[in-house]
Amino acid sequence: MQTKENHFIKNIEIKNFKCFEDFKAEGFGRVNLIGGKNNVGKTAFMEACYLGENTPEEDFFYEDYEVEKLKKVYTVLEFHRDSSNFLLSDIEVAYKFTESKFVINDILRSSDTDFSIDESSKIELIKNINFISILDIINEQIINAIDEIKLLNKEDEFNHLLKEIFKIDKIDVIRNQVMVKNGVSYLLLSEYGDGIKHFLSIVLSLYLNENKIIYLDEIENGIHYTNYDRLWEIILSISKQQNVQVFATTHSKECIESYARVAKKLEDEEITFIELGKNKEDEIKAMVYPYEWFIDEVEQNHEVRGW
Repeated sequence: MQTKENHFIKNIEIKNFKCFEDFKAEGFGRVNLIGGKNNVGKTAFMEACYLGENTPEEDFFYEDYEVEKLKKVYTVLEFHRDSSNFLLSDIEVAYKFTESKFVINDILRSSDTDFSIDESSKIELIKNINFISILDIINEQIINAIDEIKLLNKEDEFNHLLKEIFKIDKIDVIRNQVMVKNGVSYLLLSEYGDGIKHFLSIVLSLYLNENKIIYLDEIENGIHYTNYDRLWEIILSISKQQNVQVFATTHSKECIESYARVAKKLEDEEITFIELGKNKEDEIKAMVYPYEWFIDEVEQNHEVRGW
């Protein structure tokens, strides 16, 4: 069993990955919100963390495959594990990306030239939902996750949260479809907006990734700003309960302010805000705000959404 925080990413160094050439940042907490201007690399930052954290050593390979089939990634990640440091250094990682888009289901991990993947591996990736984007949530992920919630005896707690925010009674899987119960009627989840699906995936990932790390891309998408505070209360509370480290991105000033407000209300000092920006040389740099500094900046209405 993982002990508290021994799996958390504390520092990162990224070399030659997408928009990052030589990047370093340190001092991450349990919950980390990433802000910055459009196209500054917020999602790419999380992808680099995900790749380094989830790629087993045996999946690193060096053979010279066809260049057009590969996405070459160089990452250096440093983890704090029981006071010792674990370092993946200067290793070339090769991946094929479906439509050049990062989706965990579409990563094909194989040293075979055809980049095939066996069904058992694909099922496990779908089941372990921990990189969440509103554009990439698929029905199979939610179906499997709801089954797991039942096995963990978290179904009632989970449905209580949904009823509180979306005024619905229950989410269930019926005839291999995700169904929403409202009163006496059941409707397909697909008949509701993306916001409820996004919220479902966020909360499910928190419950199902105990002692792990999750990545929430554009966390505010589809969720009304009046629900931001409750969403952050859920994320901060469940992540602490489950010992889950969270990385999330946002474009929204209101979402950033809500994050600060709720962290202060809960007196949760295990949070950071990561501001990405570009210097005069057009290099991406990070400003990592720990709890007190971040709260102070937001309360003084200072701009923290990149430069």
